[in-house]
Amino acid sequence: MVLSAVSRPAIVRGASIFMLSALMCGTAMVPGFAQTKVVFSAPQTIGAFSQSVAAAASDDEAVARFYRDSDYAPIWTGPGQEARRSALLSALAGARAHGLPTNRYDPAQLIALAAAARTEGDRGRLDVTLTRALLDYAHDVQTGALEPGKVIPLIKREVPLRDRRANLEAFLAAEPVAFLKSLPPRSPAYAQLMRAKFELEAQVAAGGWGPKIAAASLKPGATGPAVIQMRDRLVALGYLSRSVTASYDGTISKAVQAFQTDMGLEANGVAVASTIDELNIGPKARLESVVVAMERERWMNIPRGDRHIWVNMTDFTAKIVDHGRVTFSTRSVIGALDKDRQTPEFSDEMEYMAINPSWNVPRSITTREYLPMMKRNAGAAGHLKIIDSRGRVVPRSAINFAKYTERSFPYSMRQPPSDSNALGLVKFMFPNQYNIYLHDTPSKSLFAREVRAFSHGCIRLGDPFDFAYALLAAQSDDPVGMFKSVLATGVETNLRLDVPLPVHLVYFTAYPSAKGRMEYRRDVYDRDAAIFRALQEAGVVLEARAG
Repeated sequence: MVLSAVSRPAIVRGASIFMLSALMCGTAMVPGFAQTKVVFSAPQTIGAFSQSVAAAASDDEAVARFYRDSDYAPIWTGPGQEARRSALLSALAGARAHGLPTNRYDPAQLIALAAAARTEGDRGRLDVTLTRALLDYAHDVQTGALEPGKVIPLIKREVPLRDRRANLEAFLAAEPVAFLKSLPPRSPAYAQLMRAKFELEAQVAAGGWGPKIAAASLKPGATGPAVIQMRDRLVALGYLSRSVTASYDGTISKAVQAFQTDMGLEANGVAVASTIDELNIGPKARLESVVVAMERERWMNIPRGDRHIWVNMTDFTAKIVDHGRVTFSTRSVIGALDKDRQTPEFSDEMEYMAINPSWNVPRSITTREYLPMMKRNAGAAGHLKIIDSRGRVVPRSAINFAKYTERSFPYSMRQPPSDSNALGLVKFMFPNQYNIYLHDTPSKSLFAREVRAFSHGCIRLGDPFDFAYALLAAQSDDPVGMFKSVLATGVETNLRLDVPLPVHLVYFTAYPSAKGRMEYRRDVYDRDAAIFRALQEAGVVLEARAG
């Protein structure tokens, strides 16, 4: 093998183009990236190269098998493979722009290893190291750097992992730069989040959005230093044109209202405590939310369905999305804040709606909540029927509740269809092992709350009938009449959807609106805080950029 180091890099040929891309896309150049060139000639000793490749790849079956099947041909260190190396190193140098742990595939270290290679064994080990870097980067940028269920057990999402060998074969068959650019999620939201990350990094570098508002709340008509602080904050955030007013006038009120809309707050133009709290959040905290949202988008790098249901828990809404456009939206109530009542995250398919449903009380609720009540008073929760293993109703007078424990209680409980049924008059079913579904509720007052986390885990809908009409419109010229005719019978009836509809139960505290403006929500379950800590532990580093 002949190894030479010269002043400019074939290993990063086209670096000037990458620099322009870096400025446009928020990628970061690696120190020394454009100062080292390594040129490899054909191996003189095939055996030594092959042996080192086999040893280096021995603990990765997909990589080891690929090299064996290709008779240990070099992927990166053969003659004419400079473009391949350049494309990979450029992508790795931009990994931080995606909020990824760049220490996993440090391009500067890879360049140093290439420059230090002296033997065929060095070269073989380097070839495998570059292959591993490609596959690690492809895994992370396609489907996330973390395993979600290990960070948050209630994230039940099936991450769409790609086959490692298939990724390697696809890379070798494609134009390298084009392949690497195709790896991140192609959703418009991901590109918008990436742009928001770049802008927030510039805000952090510039010192943030100014002083916090030194007031617990402010009302229209107020004057003084706190109003000026709020005015300046709204200007910095882009909700208000530059102004010298020192009073909380109509213009400021409209800006506050627009901000409240983007934060999911009650949009009345009055800066109550929750609005002040959100205004006082700085760009670093928003940047953390965006980085977590990018990781979540990678976990959901799947076809979501031209028509699908999108339930963002932090937004307390359920939406029907048709070809990227929200065509229906309703307020929702999600699981309560207790760990055992929080709503899990997963995707499934809605198959039918149950009209006039019975409520089959989950066993956990039966034994933990109702059994203790019935031990004290056998008539407690009298609206619920006691059911034996054969499905027969058992009179309470025939049961000695005191002799049973949570584990030994042999009965179930059911509430028949009625206006007062806990599920209301309709539930929307996507059968799943978590027993989660969307449904009506008689507790309508909860939808007026700003934070709506009160259920046992299922999603309650504020406008369930309208939701049903919107779903049935895809299969009926008279969806209202179809629904109401079944409802009027008072009989529990399953009405199937002609085409099952994807349902995505998600949890985004940062997400772009349809107009591309970033919206933020509160981390009600503290899930994003845990994910960001895990990203930091994995090696993700936030950076401040000069604007």
